[in-house]
Amino acid sequence: MCGGNSSSLTPGFFILNGVPGLEAAHTWIALPFCFMYIIAVLGNCGLIYLISHEEALHRPMYYFLALLSFTDVTLCTTTVPKMLCIFWFNLKEIDFNACLAQMFFVHTLTGMESGVLMLMALDRYIAICYPLRYSTILTNPVITRAGLATFLRGVLLILPFTFLTKRLPYCRGNFIPHTYCDHMSVAKVSCGNFKVNAIYGLLAALLIGGFDMFCISVSYTMILQAVVSLSSADAHQKAFGTCTSHICAIVITYVPAFFTFFAHRFGGHSIPHHVHIIVANIYLLLPPTMNPIVYGIKTKQIRESMIRFLLGDRLSLVKTNKS
Repeated sequence: MCGGNSSSLTPGFFILNGVPGLEAAHTWIALPFCFMYIIAVLGNCGLIYLISHEEALHRPMYYFLALLSFTDVTLCTTTVPKMLCIFWFNLKEIDFNACLAQMFFVHTLTGMESGVLMLMALDRYIAICYPLRYSTILTNPVITRAGLATFLRGVLLILPFTFLTKRLPYCRGNFIPHTYCDHMSVAKVSCGNFKVNAIYGLLAALLIGGFDMFCISVSYTMILQAVVSLSSADAHQKAFGTCTSHICAIVITYVPAFFTFFAHRFGGHSIPHHVHIIVANIYLLLPPTMNPIVYGIKTKQIRESMIRFLLGDRLSLVKTNKS
């Protein structure tokens, strides 16, 4: 209902409906998401622990990977617990300010994730094109400043989302057909004009995702030129091998992100709404789930460090018995 004063136009809470049209299957839909969340938390926390404790992994590439893991596990933790409560316990209410806070963290952390992938592309560019200066260019203070700048960029560009959303009147009800508070999903519940929200959302996406994709593309173009100029086939393979994990991470992150972004704005009614919602959740959960697996399998140093960590005592015992 629309009231006579401005305070009545702001609901005390929203109702997150989950996946509209698939309410009967909510219990079963939650199972793979719960499984992915457990893998994401264990995998990323394990990766952070491994990088912090293994001397061999105290290098810029792995510091950026630890930052990506921290961002990923924080991102999925802002949405999945509430989503599971919706699916399994029908706890759909979320406070208005809590919804705005969730929206802020989701979009800030997705921007941070994109920024870290961009930093990792620059890291690979410096490592391959300037190997002798790698350790002097990417010092710990430089890495810290780069990570902080990426975080602040996300905060400053996403913070207006909360103010733009909070100013809108909500007299059509408080039902959000989603599992979490996405910027445009909340804005579309409003009975006011949310064109400014849509335009600024597009601008923020271009300034974050567009800029990062441009930097990644330029970095890999320069890497490709440098690798092609190498005379040895082994050098080609080794150079490309160091980029494989990062390329996989880019594909895992950006493919569902682009689908969600364009389907939300240009898909209209051609794509069923429940497909939008499911892909939006996969977009937040797939990178945190797959990145530790991809880097654990593809990166030799991480694989060896993990084996040493898991079998350290046994390996020491074997060496002692042999001696």
